[in-house]
Amino acid sequence: MAIQYRITLDDEHEFNYRIELERSYEPLAAAQAPAWTRLEHQQCSNCPLSRERYSHCPAAVDLHRVIEDFHGLPAVQRAQVQVRTPERDYSKVVGLEEGLRALLGVIMATSACPVLARLKPMAHQHLPFASNQEFVLRAVSLYLARQYFNLREGRHADWELRGLVRAFQQLQLVNQAFWQRIHDTCVGDSNLKAFLTFFSMSSSLTVSLETQLRKIRPLVMSAGEGAETT
Repeated sequence: MAIQYRITLDDEHEFNYRIELERSYEPLAAAQAPAWTRLEHQQCSNCPLSRERYSHCPAAVDLHRVIEDFHGLPAVQRAQVQVRTPERDYSKVVGLEEGLRALLGVIMATSACPVLARLKPMAHQHLPFASNQEFVLRAVSLYLARQYFNLREGRHADWELRGLVRAFQQLQLVNQAFWQRIHDTCVGDSNLKAFLTFFSMSSSLTVSLETQLRKIRPLVMSAGEGAETT
């Protein structure tokens, strides 16, 4: 199963990517990647990978082609972004920053990084150009669905969302380290701004979860607080 992205800036700049949702770390591909993708370069403080088994950061290896393609291009440039998922197609004219944010996010979430793997269920239900409200609603909904299955299968169910906050705290550390990786190699601002907006969305679940939940409550409770279904 794969997701395809086509980003068109003008007659001379069209970029196509096919993201396989099930991927593993490939040492041969890693060996050909640039130096900034090496595991020890700006390695995440919470990285569980050993340098003996992983010479390069799996997510950085997966991302480097995109980073190099858009190196130096302005984030405000308008782009036609077309996304094909197994279920449906999306198309939108957006600033390059927004298109890259969606592309970088799905590549990171499906990489062989064990920390980013927590986002894989969202990648399998990929929603490009998601707003912050949509991001929060999807993340909370998927987490609560997992707690329901934990309960049914005899495991502890975390209805207070404490585990969700801890998971996104770990993801925040990864985002910060990746921002520094890209900062070290990029001259232009498109990649940097895409990461900053991706970082701000994921960090919203760590620093202000209650605030974010209050924002989505009217949507969730639109049928009435005491409504019952039969």
